Amino acid sequence: MVSCVRLHRSLPCFHRAVGGLRWRSSYTPAPSITAAPVRTLVDEQINIKAHFLPRHSPVTVCAQMHSEDGDLWEAFAHYNTDADGTVSLTSDQSVGGSYLGCEPMGLFWSLQPAPGGREGLRLRKKNVEIPFVVHVSLIEGHVSPREAEGAELAAVTTERWYVAPGVRRTPVRHGGIIGTLFLPPGPGPFPAMLDLWGMGGGLVEYRAALFASRGYASLSLAYIGHKELPAPHNRMNVGDSYFKRAFQLLQDHPQVCAGKVGIIGLSFGVYLALRTAAQPGINPSCVVCVNGPAGSTVKLSDTEGRTEAFESELKYWSFDNKGYVSFKDVSLPANLSPENMVKVENIDCPLMFIVGEDDLSSASKENADLIEETLKAAGKSHLFTCLSYPGAGHLIEPPYMPNSRASLWSAKPKKLITLWGGHPAPHAAAQEDSWRKILHFMEFNLRQ
Repeated sequence: MVSCVRLHRSLPCFHRAVGGLRWRSSYTPAPSITAAPVRTLVDEQINIKAHFLPRHSPVTVCAQMHSEDGDLWEAFAHYNTDADGTVSLTSDQSVGGSYLGCEPMGLFWSLQPAPGGREGLRLRKKNVEIPFVVHVSLIEGHVSPREAEGAELAAVTTERWYVAPGVRRTPVRHGGIIGTLFLPPGPGPFPAMLDLWGMGGGLVEYRAALFASRGYASLSLAYIGHKELPAPHNRMNVGDSYFKRAFQLLQDHPQVCAGKVGIIGLSFGVYLALRTAAQPGINPSCVVCVNGPAGSTVKLSDTEGRTEAFESELKYWSFDNKGYVSFKDVSLPANLSPENMVKVENIDCPLMFIVGEDDLSSASKENADLIEETLKAAGKSHLFTCLSYPGAGHLIEPPYMPNSRASLWSAKPKKLITLWGGHPAPHAAAQEDSWRKILHFMEFNLRQ
């Protein structure tokens, strides 16, 4: 599905010809911009093209969208039309703006809060049942959105979805478990993933929704900072039995292949994914870890793995000249208590570890090295795969969504902005490459 071409009607004119007057009516196409498809999943590319422009002329392509909180995000890029008066973001080079070079999805991954917006914003999908709606416009000359406000030559609107048609979303409130189950279309049975996020807390659904859109049942699990979990919410008040029940809930679901269930974790979720996989009787088919520690970065309050308050390790927090906080040193293996470390040598399934080399929130490379050494000493080095990305930060997520190098961590009792790291272009490349390889890793280990 593409946008419609707008036509500009020129004035009719008379031409003298043999035998009298000849009438000629002509139509000159006005500039247009197309997107194909205009409605797609967030991990799919969109082909954007501009047509019917002056030859070898400067133009700007701009993307704008509002988050679910109402904040405006935007990106723009400068192009020069070819001899036919066209521009294709799939094959042409941006020469300025939010990104440079040939970046077919640059308008999407380079989105940033518009000037004058609130400090510390991070773009995250809260309601996966509605899309991100992105307005893509074409502007004459090499300008910024502020300079060209109201001067669009043409525009098209795109929809970016996390749920494919037919994906089913079911809240889970069973046996004390707080989560959301996503099932692909059809009767199944399906391979499945248990999806664990970080200490930011709450119930984060968008990765699980996208897994289901790719054919995997997926349970996004809340474990901290959710109103339906035991208080206080600044600590983890569920333990090993909670994660084991969640894993078994997936295994026992009639539309899930019981022997084809994996676990994915990001940040503190890496520790929980590893800890759960190492428990007797769990036996996942694979584990995916994205930028996190091999042990708890928070003091444990019991043998089940419940924790003290998140703020208990303040001595390892560091601050930059803006007052932004980095948690990286908290997770250095040397700063993790031995009793908090996961016995990764007990894991018997394939393990993929993804490292952002500019991670400012977790000592991911050091933890990946430790896991690799431990598995090698246990004779299990064949189980370990590490993907390491220069210039990528902590928040390596599904592709084509923008990275936030820093964002608001907490507003109370005081405002705290945390550093995640990552530079736009290499972080975007890491998200695209790692997502493709995660899906391949899951395909190999959950469908074979």
